[in-house]
Formats: sequence, structure tokens, C-alpha cells
Amino acid sequence: MRIVDIRHITVPIKSDMANAFINFSKMDVSVLAIVTDVIRDGKPVIGYGFNSNGRYAQPGILSHRIIPRLLEANPDSLINEKTGNLDPKLIWQSAMINEKPGGHGDRAVAVGILDMAAWDLASKLVEKPVHKFMAEESKSGIKTPLEKVWVYAAGGYYYKNQALSSLTSEMLGYIDLGYRTVKMKIGAVPLAEDLVRIEAVLNVLPSGCTLAVDANGRFSAQLAVEYAQALNKLPIHWYEEPTDPLDFQSLGKVRSAYEGVLATGENIMSGQDAKNLALYGGMDPEKDVLQMDAALSYGFVEYDQTLKTLGDLGWKSSRFVPHGGHQFNLAIVAACGLGGCESYPGIFEPFGGFADGYKVENGYISLPEVPGIGLESKASLAPILNQLQ
Repeated sequence: MRIVDIRHITVPIKSDMANAFINFSKMDVSVLAIVTDVIRDGKPVIGYGFNSNGRYAQPGILSHRIIPRLLEANPDSLINEKTGNLDPKLIWQSAMINEKPGGHGDRAVAVGILDMAAWDLASKLVEKPVHKFMAEESKSGIKTPLEKVWVYAAGGYYYKNQALSSLTSEMLGYIDLGYRTVKMKIGAVPLAEDLVRIEAVLNVLPSGCTLAVDANGRFSAQLAVEYAQALNKLPIHWYEEPTDPLDFQSLGKVRSAYEGVLATGENIMSGQDAKNLALYGGMDPEKDVLQMDAALSYGFVEYDQTLKTLGDLGWKSSRFVPHGGHQFNLAIVAACGLGGCESYPGIFEPFGGFADGYKVENGYISLPEVPGIGLESKASLAPILNQLQ
């Protein structure tokens, strides 16, 4: 059993929407395939991976450092001695040879792409759904994974000349799809204007449905506190990423001013940064939410250790709700018994969203019972995956 090739392409997102910090019109994604010499049904077994939205494609780091290390590695060093199969943890270790601690950022994204493909591949080799395979292999897995996962719909981006009615229609569309919590962006317009947008959505949401808001790290401590004080008067599901993701002092000030649930972590790129957030960010482990995204932060190998580390610091699995809105993070949530997963219905296609044929019912969705992540179960992804075969 050998890796015979590792291929990757860059695919544009091409969207005219924006959050408080960035416009997505030039955003792109790396898609990677690990090809093996194992042949089934006349085709090689291949594992696929890609990065979550919000970070750019990583062709340089993948081509220059990560992929050459794996192709040059002793093939036996990537094989689990007990199972005889390619091991995602050994693949991860090989990818990280000669990498210094710290300096995360884009490297964390590149390794996360590879890691997703490695778990997809390994679970296909043992012919198990990846959420069941990860539950068995992880330090934090619950052995019997969740059968369904709570999901919320993330949208409410800023569009040029968008009418308020368009925003409320979008949010109600997610409710019609079965979601019971929706999320919208804030911070790209003045506070007073954002409050009009927020209250418009709150006024149309049916009973039992909730609204979260996301500032994407836009605010200074002072402005974040001003928003917190205004949001205290409203029934907000959570207030997300008010300040720079690594400005723990400012986050602590917001925590002191805000009465509701704070959420952050999607731009925390390593286990050490996550630990520092838990220790110094002032977050409340009993009610706040951590959103670290394995596909952007060295993959599930690192994320699994992060869950264990933060668990030792008092964070329950139910307080983790990963960013990303795709099938791999959904599987991680099921494997580790986490609180839920982000979803992007109709956004960031074909990468956002879940396998075809699985509907959200009362805020929950089931996972596909197919070997691997189930990316092939999403028809819109097929043309892209076919380019790597």
C-alpha cells in the first residue's frame, strides 16, 4: 500500500458578497487528492481535501514543502504497523518534518487540506464513514458517534445595494430549509444601521428560532463594547468574534460588558493559540462557544489534541461548534460529540454545505453512511474532484 501521487488545483469561489473585513470576489480554495496504488472497482482509492472558506488557496506551501516531503518519505513510515493501512497521523507527522514551532497562518491551512484528504483516504481504506473511523482513532472521540448534528445557517452577508427585505427573505429561507438558528454579519456599517438590520431579522423570525451575529474580528475594544451594550437589549443567540482573534485583552473587556454568549476561534490556527485563548481570553467555559476549524488549523490530528487540552481546562465538548460549514467538520462534530456545526446553505458552493439527499430537520442533520467523508455524495463537487483523478 503506497501513495503514488498527490495532486492539487486552485478553484475560485467567485462571490460578490462581503463581511465586515473582506470581499470574497477574489477568494479561492485549494483542492487536493492523495492517490494510492490500492485499486477498487477498477479505480485507485483516492482521498480528497480542501480548505474552508475565508482563507486563500495554498498552492505554494503545498508544492514547495508539504507534498515533496510525503512523496520523498519512506513509504513504510506512513503505514500503521497494526492495521497495515496508511495512517493520517503518520502522514501528518511526515508533512511537519523540519517545521519550526509557531508561525502558523497559511502553513496551518496547507496542512489542514492535506489532513482532510488523509482522513478521507484512511477511512475509505477501512471502508468506514469518516466520523465512525475518527471516533475510534481519536483521543477525544466518543466511540459511538452522534447520529445527527445540530447545525445553524450562516449567511446575512453584505451585498451592494442590498434591500432590507432581501436580508429578511434570506434568513426566512434558511428557516424554511429546516434550520432553527441563523447568523448574519455585522460591523461593515455603523452601529445604528446594523441595529436596524438585526431588529428587522428578529422581527420576522418565527417563535423558537434564534439569531446570532458575527463581526469577523472587525472591532476595536471600545466599539466591540458599544455593540455589546446594544446587543444586551436583544435576544441574540451569540455575539461572534467581536475583536481581532488574538487580542485576548480586548476580548476579555467584551466578555465583561456582554451578558450573553460570546463565540470566537475560527481564526485560531493552532492548538497552542487555542490554549492561550482559553487561558487568557476571559471566555466562560460554562456558556461561551469555541469555533476552531480543523480544516484551517493543521487538520483533525491537531484539533483532536486541542479538544483534549481544552477539556482539561474545563471546556465541555458541547461548547465547541466548528466554523467551516462542510462535510468534514460535520463528521468531526459527530465523532467527538461536539455542540454543533456551521452550515452555508447555497453559499460557497460547491464546497459549503453537506451531502446531497440529507435534509435539515428541526435544526439537525444526519451523516452519510458511506466510506470516507462523503464528498462524492455532493453532485456539485464531482466536476472538481474529477479533475484530480
